[in-house]
Amino acid sequence: MQASVIAGAVVASLLSAQVAAKEWTHIRFGVEGAYPPFSYTQPDGTVAGFDVELAHAICEQLKARCELVAQDWDGIIPALLARKYDAIIAAMSITAERERSVSFTDKYAKIPNRFVVAKDAALDLSPDGIKGKRIGVQRASTNDKFLSDSYGSGVTIVRYGSADEAYLDLRAGRLDAVLNDASATQQGLLDKEGGDRFEFRGPEFTDEKWFGRGMGIAVRKQDNELREQLNGALRALRDNGTYQRINAKYFEYSIYGD
Repeated sequence: MQASVIAGAVVASLLSAQVAAKEWTHIRFGVEGAYPPFSYTQPDGTVAGFDVELAHAICEQLKARCELVAQDWDGIIPALLARKYDAIIAAMSITAERERSVSFTDKYAKIPNRFVVAKDAALDLSPDGIKGKRIGVQRASTNDKFLSDSYGSGVTIVRYGSADEAYLDLRAGRLDAVLNDASATQQGLLDKEGGDRFEFRGPEFTDEKWFGRGMGIAVRKQDNELREQLNGALRALRDNGTYQRINAKYFEYSIYGD
């Protein structure tokens, strides 16, 4: 009887080890597709950008089939929890609030957030100077929460489904400023035709209370094996130079942060 119990325990231990070592041969990534240069939708409907190339490089490193699923930002975490895809790679900041719902890999980028305004705008972006102004943000983003917590009812926060929609209203004079990831604003507005009429103004915002520890890949809390495999792939891509090559394709500086 004792030998039987021991044998059963050994079998259970082996089965447990096999479960812990699960390999993901097909990984579905949720991506926004409306946040250049991290992700954007091309004329043929396919998504491209830094996050997209990084996802493909991760899959190649893990010898897994890669699938990209476009998803509006508002529902990107609920769709993960509903198993529409297995992970989110969408320039998502690692924050304590989000960690109540999902788990994150180690950071793969860290970029400050800044206000962008028209160059000819006589706009003081101090807490007093910004009172009564219309500020555009992407809905449900860290910038949305930061403005709500820091400026409250002192400003009119105008929320958009994508940053591009906010830039359109800024160009049209319907907003006084937009607050967004500085690199996304650079390529989504300042580097485009007519972008020379706008500029960054005010401080860089990086406070971990609102903006987290950098950008990470989100997975469901129960998918710890996937998170660990993604972390291993990210480390390997930095070690072999693949990450740096993708970075250089989309940015003129390292976005990894300190």
